Amino acid sequence: MTNFDLTPFLRSTVGFDRLTRMLENELGATGGASSYPPYNIVKLDENDYQITMAVAGFSEDDLTITLKENLLLVEGRILEAEQDEARQYLHRGIAERAFERRFQLADHIRVVNAALSNGLLTIDLAREIPESMKPRQIEITSGQKFIDHKKDKGSKKAA
Repeated sequence: MTNFDLTPFLRSTVGFDRLTRMLENELGATGGASSYPPYNIVKLDENDYQITMAVAGFSEDDLTITLKENLLLVEGRILEAEQDEARQYLHRGIAERAFERRFQLADHIRVVNAALSNGLLTIDLAREIPESMKPRQIEITSGQKFIDHKKDKGSKKAA
């Protein structure tokens, strides 16, 4: 496992605590983190994304999707696993083990839909930026209007 020291970055940044904390968590977790279940993240267009997870053997009842603040948590736990113990497997290649997969979402990303089809769990996401944060055009006024505006205030004070 490779250790990365992010201390030099922390000394020269202000307000990026969350970013560096996320980097440290991801870099620390990759050493022992499981890659199960496999997943894809696709950018469909400028504001739409899709997460697809391969969850073969899981039904809708076995999966839980939770959104808390900017953390999307997908959990899978097969409820009928206890009954499976009576079977004698000669080869068991289909992983049906419990899993927990976390996705850190950016601000203003919301979950639109989740669907399970043919062993693939698809989660649709959309970025919805509030009107107050969207770029807007600022009207440029001439210097003459600005000067007239000051004269009007001054003349009211004198009266």
